[in-house]
Amino acid sequence: MSTLRDAAMSSKAWPFEEARRLLKRFEKKPPEKGYVLFETGYGPSGLPHIGTFGEVARTTMVRRAFEVISDIPTKLICFSDDMDGMRKVPGNLPNQDMLSEHLQKPLTSVPDPFGEYDSFGHHNNAMLRRFLDTFGFEYDFISSTEYYKSGQFDEILLKTAEKYDDLMKIMLKTLREERAATYSIYLPIHPETGRVLYVPMKNVDAAKGEITFDDEDGREWTLPVTGGNVKLQWKPDFGARWAGLDVDFEMFGKDHSTNAKVYGDICRCLGKPAPQNFSFELFLDDKGQKISKSDGNGISIDEWLTYASAESLSYFMYQKPKTAKRMYFDVIPKAVDEYHQQLRAWDKQDATQRANNPVFHIHRGQPPVSNMVVPFSMLLNLASAAGAEDKDAMWGFIKRYAPDASAETHPDLDQAAGFAVRYYQDFVKPHKVFRAPTDQERLAMADLGAKLAAHDGAVDDETLQSLVFAVGKEHEFENLRDWFKALYEVLLGQSQGPRFGGFIALYGVNETVALINAGLAGELN
Repeated sequence: MSTLRDAAMSSKAWPFEEARRLLKRFEKKPPEKGYVLFETGYGPSGLPHIGTFGEVARTTMVRRAFEVISDIPTKLICFSDDMDGMRKVPGNLPNQDMLSEHLQKPLTSVPDPFGEYDSFGHHNNAMLRRFLDTFGFEYDFISSTEYYKSGQFDEILLKTAEKYDDLMKIMLKTLREERAATYSIYLPIHPETGRVLYVPMKNVDAAKGEITFDDEDGREWTLPVTGGNVKLQWKPDFGARWAGLDVDFEMFGKDHSTNAKVYGDICRCLGKPAPQNFSFELFLDDKGQKISKSDGNGISIDEWLTYASAESLSYFMYQKPKTAKRMYFDVIPKAVDEYHQQLRAWDKQDATQRANNPVFHIHRGQPPVSNMVVPFSMLLNLASAAGAEDKDAMWGFIKRYAPDASAETHPDLDQAAGFAVRYYQDFVKPHKVFRAPTDQERLAMADLGAKLAAHDGAVDDETLQSLVFAVGKEHEFENLRDWFKALYEVLLGQSQGPRFGGFIALYGVNETVALINAGLAGELN
């Protein structure tokens, strides 16, 4: 057993904790199918979003953790519920009138409003696969429509007919009386209109594998449950899919957790053990409200990638999945800097520390070297002080701070400089508020400017930070945090920032003196 495997078996990192729980599932014997199956689900009524990324990223983290502690092969499937009926026409699509004619049809029977694919479902499936491929996820794609129509779900569908009464008992306990009166686990596809029907069953013939029902016009129909003539309602479909595919692990958001027992009961009723589940907390917007696709609050994945790397997003997804977290633009700088701090720590860590390092789970145990010699938060303050319009202007300062750095040798720093300019222009600049210094602050800042102007020693972060610190003590700030906060509020128009000594080293001593003089003269705005 390797040192890494030893470390993983005791690691408190949540992917390893989940992987160890999953391994116990196979203590007596390995899975008969020959591999451990991880699943993520996707509803293709709209485009993939940041929640999709988070679910696949986190599932992949558990999968890779499992591969460290076990030699059992693994697979990850991404299952698209593309046989669901289109309940409403999304408002952001073209050809609204055309789409409205196909309401309640399976998404793979609705024409593609963009005219590029066989159906709207096929279009969104393609977008999902492109989305997952962009981030390098390894997965097998499964279409619900394909599995229902090709017969790959026939065995489990026949089992649902055999166990119909038992499955109905499970479901009826969860429904209000009015809903229970007309409920069935089956949703027939109308042979003429192609629409998904929500109608009660008149008869379920387990021996023939057929259902009989009346459509909305009162006409009686008898259809086989196999071959794509029928799909299962949402909750029965969830549990039957687990049973039919023999899923071992699936995670989902807290909003599914109340239904997890129902899904599991259905799976067990169909003869398979329920998979191990992991319920994660939902993301909140800047006002503490749940992020919603339809509301468009919070931050989209495209917006995150406008201001930071995909790896920083993976880092954010890794952190405390059981805790509800605000996911808004202001979390980006911290996520970027913490991600690179963990990268820099990697080379000095032993196996135990590495197993607990988030970058292990982001990069499958082989993280890259960080070339971020300037923190992202520092780049933001540089952009703010310099009023940067592009990253070329940033490099003029960066080269003085790190002479050996270049866009070619430090691509992540170059990318971050561009992100910092965009972030500054969009989020910092519009909200900058400069204030005048108090009398105490004015004297201290004038003294700092004079000391910097006369400084002929080293201009590294620590030396300059000590100088700033000493000035604050000399001017008797009761809390030195107030001194540093004043520097940022008066000189940069914001109340927070990284170490001021590092900022001076990056921005330049003479430039900082000029900035102090401008701040004291009230010329900053």
